[in-house]
Amino acid sequence: MSGGAARTVRAGRHTVEVHRPDKVLFPTGEGGAGGDGGAKEEYTKGDLVDYYRAVAPFMLPHLRGRPLMLERHPDGVDGPRFMQKNTPEHYPDWISRVEVGKEGGTVCHTVCDDTATLLYLADQAALTLHRWLSRAGQVNRPDRMVFDLDPAGDDFEAVREAARLLGELLDELELPSALMTTGSRGLHVVVPLSVSQEYDDVREFARDVAEVLAAAHSDRLTTAARKKDRGERLYLDIQRNAYAQTAVAPFTVRARPGAPVATPISWDQLDDPALHARRWTIADAVDQARTRPWAGSMSRARALGPARRRLNALRG
Repeated sequence: MSGGAARTVRAGRHTVEVHRPDKVLFPTGEGGAGGDGGAKEEYTKGDLVDYYRAVAPFMLPHLRGRPLMLERHPDGVDGPRFMQKNTPEHYPDWISRVEVGKEGGTVCHTVCDDTATLLYLADQAALTLHRWLSRAGQVNRPDRMVFDLDPAGDDFEAVREAARLLGELLDELELPSALMTTGSRGLHVVVPLSVSQEYDDVREFARDVAEVLAAAHSDRLTTAARKKDRGERLYLDIQRNAYAQTAVAPFTVRARPGAPVATPISWDQLDDPALHARRWTIADAVDQARTRPWAGSMSRARALGPARRRLNALRG
């Protein structure tokens, strides 16, 4: 199957050529989004490009200036995948890049600063964009802290409960927070930070928060990194809060059946009985984006010093 003739898309000052737009990336099958077990839609590369073009105004603020790791599936979700950190030489000059240090050298990451770049990456079958929690220029000072609520199975009620408990604790620490479905099984709880602390401090703080919560609800929550030590408890994963680690970007598509999307939600939506980690797909995530569920949340960045003192007081 050829995937059809190439198509050109204008985005700002640049024109992006979409190769094989009819190539199927998400085949039709069973077990649709939302975990309802119904038939799922077939989506092509052209559908992926159209989605990213529509969601770009809402997604780009969460991408600009951030090193990316690209999850590429050239033959669709049923084919092989590879994770791309270094930017290939053939990428257009107008695509931003940032060179960051690693052990023994550097990595030149792609940065998505505009719609044209987002569409170019979609043409490269970069289904999922994994972003750093810091930006170019201050790569060791994150402006996001992420808690990944990872259930033992597909029990979303356990995820809801953990999100409520974590949200209450963060409120007690006077830290603003926002929720996002992962498009997989759980939720991310995202805390906006000022860039006054380095990764090591953020990770230590996140670990201490998770341990306080897990100790108070040891029958339901755990910080055990090994699956064999978790049992049926939900894992409070804080591992993304480290230099060169990434988290899935808001509004990115996940490489799963039905093309689910990692979607920001409001805290009120946590009680929606229809909510699930795969609730939104490329067919309807833009509608959710237009409700601006994070309005005001990400502009309330905090330093961790006062929260650390409150957490220490709670720990006695």
